[in-house]
Amino acid sequence: MQPLAKWIGFCWLMLACISAHAVSQVSISADRIEHPQFDAQQVKLALTLNKSPILQIKTQVKAKADKDWAQLNVNCQVSTKIQTGRWDCTQGQFKTSRIDIPFDLQISRLYTQGVPDVIAGIHFKNAKYGDEAGLHAIEQFTGDLNINAKQQGEAWLWQTTVDWQKGEVFWQPFYVAEGGHKFTAKGRYENDLLSFDTTRLTMAKVGELALEGQLRTSDLKLINLKANLPSLNLATAYPLLFKPLLEKTAFNNAEMEGKVSLKVDIQDSEVKTFDLLLNDVNVADNNQKFAFYKLNAHIPWSYDTPQNVSLNYESGELLDMPLGNTAVKAEVNRYAVTTPNIRLPILDGALNLSDVSAARVGGQWVWHLRAEIEPISMAELSTSLKLPRMEGLASAAIPLVTYNNGKVTTDGNIQLKLFNGVTTISQLTLQDPLGNTPKLNADIIMRNLDLGDLTRTFSFGAIEGKLDADIANLQLQNWKPVNFDAAIKSSPGKYPKKISQRAVENISALGGAGAAAAVQRSVLRFFEEFNYEKIGLNCKLRNDICYMSGVESTAQGYVIVKGRGIPAITVMGYNQTVGWADLIGRLKRVTDSNSKPIIK
Repeated sequence: MQPLAKWIGFCWLMLACISAHAVSQVSISADRIEHPQFDAQQVKLALTLNKSPILQIKTQVKAKADKDWAQLNVNCQVSTKIQTGRWDCTQGQFKTSRIDIPFDLQISRLYTQGVPDVIAGIHFKNAKYGDEAGLHAIEQFTGDLNINAKQQGEAWLWQTTVDWQKGEVFWQPFYVAEGGHKFTAKGRYENDLLSFDTTRLTMAKVGELALEGQLRTSDLKLINLKANLPSLNLATAYPLLFKPLLEKTAFNNAEMEGKVSLKVDIQDSEVKTFDLLLNDVNVADNNQKFAFYKLNAHIPWSYDTPQNVSLNYESGELLDMPLGNTAVKAEVNRYAVTTPNIRLPILDGALNLSDVSAARVGGQWVWHLRAEIEPISMAELSTSLKLPRMEGLASAAIPLVTYNNGKVTTDGNIQLKLFNGVTTISQLTLQDPLGNTPKLNADIIMRNLDLGDLTRTFSFGAIEGKLDADIANLQLQNWKPVNFDAAIKSSPGKYPKKISQRAVENISALGGAGAAAAVQRSVLRFFEEFNYEKIGLNCKLRNDICYMSGVESTAQGYVIVKGRGIPAITVMGYNQTVGWADLIGRLKRVTDSNSKPIIK
């Protein structure tokens, strides 16, 4: 206020001195003017003296810390009443190599009865701005800034309005493509304390935020703040406000809709309470990793007292696994969440979680739980996961599972019952499970899988018997295998061992070019299935190459199926290295392969 008042006073002193001499215009120029906050150079002032005096200002200005000068041009129709008269400044422009701000300025009042009482407004017209790094840009910004500031003793009473009418703004990471937004505020400033009340930020199609509080300006510390967001539209708020902040999370490519309300209370720059409500929210990941529909939640929180949390959703999906209607109740005590059990329906079964607890430790979330899978129909599950139809039931017992710093680990072994056998998963770790590049490590042991059920499921051709499998050092990246040591072989013990002609052909195809089946020609036409002694195939995956072997080695290759009895059948493999993608391609084509056994 002081520099502005001095300049205006100087202009009117000159006006008073020259008015008696019938001068029509006064021009003032200066090479350079220095001020503690800014500098000016090439200053030119022209005051046209008529019934409505016009002041023309042309100069270059810059803040002390800036390197580049800005050109400032403005024409003002000025009042002869210095304290209460109106100034109308039109065709103003503030311009640098990266800034172009056309503006109109109106000053309605500067003083009331000798006390500073400023009413002023600026209208911006298609303003542009861009920084050198490309992190901030404004295009075609049009809007109004209105200010009212009145001195009251040692304090200032103030109010302001910002009306963003149109234009684009990019302020990394946020991009707002159109206007229609408004900010209004009023308050008091005294002794380094800025108080604000009746403050509202209204974003078109998004919602309205109400604020009140106090800020210490010397160190920008929030003394207190109360915020109320009564109804936020997630469909428009997510791409505008949330997605830019979630770029490196599992929620960076999703669709959201529904309503959210939030109340927050901050004291001494720390959150003391908040209350979050979700109303009929739908969240769906575009990468089809997860989805939740008709999600409703009440999540209160207090630094001082425990709170009860409730959450429910009608349906959902997790990694293509359908989720049924679920309700969750928990207690949150400052930075810890606990609940004795959670039941998550999955098709005709469920995932039961127990001893669930989570806490924020050292800036990171840590949680643990135990789990059990109630029997789930493999027919329904495989269909939902778009896998070949499987029969039977799947169940599992999962020991203590811990999540820390983005990593999931298990304390003990996970057991699953599939294909009338037992699958044991040990040494399981999972890094960033819902992120962009999840990583999984595990060892898997399968025992006594029913080959009949297994081969019928994958239309492989009938094989009767039992199968063991060991998959050591399994490593998945983004759910694709990059490393393992796999060994598949017949289970030990006495049981029927039969293999069909079709299965022989398909196994021969897996062996690649040169694979052969040997069977006694004299009895081939009389049999559609054959006896075998043992079956086995090994793959050591490294750098997308599978190093293959079988139940026995030969001078030319390896044995995949070793025959026994009459008719005797043997399937050989000769390719000891094969690309992983090629092997997967063979598995996909195996049921309609044209490979035929070599008959001897």
